[in-house]
Amino acid sequence: MESIFELDHHREPVTADLDIPAALCRQHPLDLPNPSELEVLRHYTQLSQRNFAIDTHFYPLGSCTMKYNPRIAHRLANLPGFADIHPATPAQAQQGLLHLLWDLQNGLAELTQMAAVSLTPAAGAQGELAGVAMIRAYHHARGDFQRRRMLIPSAAHGTNPASARMAGFTVTELPTRADGDLELAALERELGPDVAGIMLTNPSTLGVFERQIETIAERVHQAGALLYYDGANFNAILGRVAPGRMGFDVMHLNLHKTFATPHGGGGPGSGAVAAAAHLEPFLPLPRVQREQDGRWRWLGRADRPQSIGRLNAYAGQIGVLLRAQAYLRRLGRAGVKRVSSYAVLNANYLLKELQRVGYRAAFPQRRASHEFLLTVEDLHQQTGVRALDVAKRLLDFGIYAPTIYFPQLVPECLLIEPTETESKATLDRFVAVMAQIRQEALEQPELLKGAPQRLDLGRLDEAWAARHLQLVQER
Repeated sequence: MESIFELDHHREPVTADLDIPAALCRQHPLDLPNPSELEVLRHYTQLSQRNFAIDTHFYPLGSCTMKYNPRIAHRLANLPGFADIHPATPAQAQQGLLHLLWDLQNGLAELTQMAAVSLTPAAGAQGELAGVAMIRAYHHARGDFQRRRMLIPSAAHGTNPASARMAGFTVTELPTRADGDLELAALERELGPDVAGIMLTNPSTLGVFERQIETIAERVHQAGALLYYDGANFNAILGRVAPGRMGFDVMHLNLHKTFATPHGGGGPGSGAVAAAAHLEPFLPLPRVQREQDGRWRWLGRADRPQSIGRLNAYAGQIGVLLRAQAYLRRLGRAGVKRVSSYAVLNANYLLKELQRVGYRAAFPQRRASHEFLLTVEDLHQQTGVRALDVAKRLLDFGIYAPTIYFPQLVPECLLIEPTETESKATLDRFVAVMAQIRQEALEQPELLKGAPQRLDLGRLDEAWAARHLQLVQER
């Protein structure tokens, strides 16, 4: 038997005659580095440590629910039987997967108190588009073609008007009162036979719960229109308040926010759509159905001829869906209530503590939902320090910056969402850092205006690329 020490590790590489013209062949070898395996490992490990991530830093990114996602959900979603299955596999050969997706459909329907769920939209914005397309299809199926207008509050997510326009609607913006609730009189003025529906997030991006939601639903339905629920802030009410009970007709859920898939950088995402019974026929395809013999199959166009159709070639982001299913199974009914309880508790604790050290709440008369808005307009007027400067200075302390300047109706705002997975010790450190930053703003404003001070890169000119547009590579 050949000894391991006698193996030839230096054989000449096998070359193939590819019949490439000489003019196209490289005359000199590529000038590439030749590092050792250890050097490569250290290089990429050090690069990863320069990133802000939920695994390494506090990440209070408002309206994005950047919470820790349990590793068990990732492990289960990556089991070989799931990860290696081809999406075109016949239903009879993927019964285990269909069973789990059917289970997830039912779980989400129970949480939302909706009649049925489609899991196929691959992102929250795609789920929005599906929802408003279903509203359009519902009205058209009833022969009502004049409803071409969608009402959207001024505090809505920016994707809401974009989705409505893509679905063929014109958009009317509704104002918000000084206390954060919708201006009901404006809603009543705008409702009419040309209105298809209204798109709402509750709690809203102002960080407060819309207290008039039942009245709003009544007025909208009386006018023959429908209510669409943007599920981006569903983490605040998970297991406690159901959109179906509020009067909503259709909604999307950001499974990548609320249900255990870390997101950012463009994906992955999943925007499952839930609908009341009167909109169930219009849900996007495919969906999973359990047959009387106990087997599962995909519902197609022949089963649901009124469906708005497919949004993807296959059945959506299966890995994200499996993570959500594992996450819900792990939590159980009692666990989902704890999610929203601690999300709201952490937000309100943080709001009160930040007010104690001098920050101003945008809506001081309201309690927070799972997130809240601060305004540093007072610092801006006194010292010239802006919300951007506060956010950049937070990076020096190893804390990712909250969402800033959104929603735009609150000047110099920071939208802060601690989520339920952060400890009191983490929140207390955040308060201490914010207190120090406020003191620096009052005493050394130029320090903040030049932040970050301790990172590999300083502050970039964020408008440079727009002002020096280069579409053709220079030679």
